[in-house]
Amino acid sequence: MPVTAIDSMRFRSILGRFATGVVAITGIDPATEGPTGLAANSFTSVSLDPPLVAFCVAHTSSTWPKLRSAERHCVNILSEPQAEVCLQLAAKGSDKFAGLDWSTSPSGSPVLDGALAWIECSVESEYVAGDHVIVVARVHYLDKHDDADPLLFYRGGYGRFDG
Repeated sequence: MPVTAIDSMRFRSILGRFATGVVAITGIDPATEGPTGLAANSFTSVSLDPPLVAFCVAHTSSTWPKLRSAERHCVNILSEPQAEVCLQLAAKGSDKFAGLDWSTSPSGSPVLDGALAWIECSVESEYVAGDHVIVVARVHYLDKHDDADPLLFYRGGYGRFDG
């Protein structure tokens, strides 16, 4: 059967039926020495040996080049009460850390208060994939941080797990 054109809105609608967790990728921008970050719902573990994770970033991201130039990054697994944090980090052209409380990972990357866990990593490799780049990152440190329900993304909205 031949492959047909796939409407992007239908594609989003169908794939939106797959619930995902939400993470914030944070780091210190070497140019400003200030914190920056972005939100992502495409995050997964890749390997135990060596410890690797992966996330996807849109080519249009203005934050990823700043994060990419940092030596280390921190993946913050967001909790259900952090929906507003997620929206703030997803916004373009704003002070993404205005009003956010955070501490630091061992190498100084931002660990967001309220995150369920954090994973400090560095870029191992990148793969261009359509309108995104797949980033594979080596894990250096990780720990649990807060105890709450996860923030979930489902059918275009944010929610929680009631189980």
